[in-house]
Amino acid sequence: MSKFQGAMRRLVTGDNAQGQSVVIIDGGPSSEKGNPDLGEMFEIWEDAAFGPLMPSAEEDLGATRPVLGPRKGNFQVRWFVIHPQPDSITKPQADPSMRERFAEFYGAGHIMDQTLHPGMHETHSIDIICLLQGEASLILESGETRLRPGNVVIQRGTNHAWKAHGSPALLLAVLIDRDLRHG
Repeated sequence: MSKFQGAMRRLVTGDNAQGQSVVIIDGGPSSEKGNPDLGEMFEIWEDAAFGPLMPSAEEDLGATRPVLGPRKGNFQVRWFVIHPQPDSITKPQADPSMRERFAEFYGAGHIMDQTLHPGMHETHSIDIICLLQGEASLILESGETRLRPGNVVIQRGTNHAWKAHGSPALLLAVLIDRDLRHG
């Protein structure tokens, strides 16, 4: 088992027929795009952000296919792994490759301006991101901020990218759908 696979365990609770709280799901990601040691996304859960909560429902609401952001009115929870860009890859090589990767999870339209980093993108959500393992930086148009495990970023629909330092980094994200308005 890889270093990150061991950390990727999701426990989902609910109520059984007697109304007692129980674990209804104990396992890995509901779906994944990529390899835990190399990068990409690993889905945990997606649900409505509003409305009644039904603990007796036993349906697995983890996404069956990774998608960049939550559906309208929903929140989404995922792990994602980023890795350092190899020195042998040039920026002109990385930019189209990153656009192709984003297209694979319906994110091609979110790539805004790759001038600063091949992965610069904008999400239409409030994203709460926690660095779990490794070291990484948040890249914004105004600069770069180094993160350490336990640091949390509240990413509010801005153009951004992530960069790992030294080895892959594991992050946890909670994305909440919101209408995006710049101004």
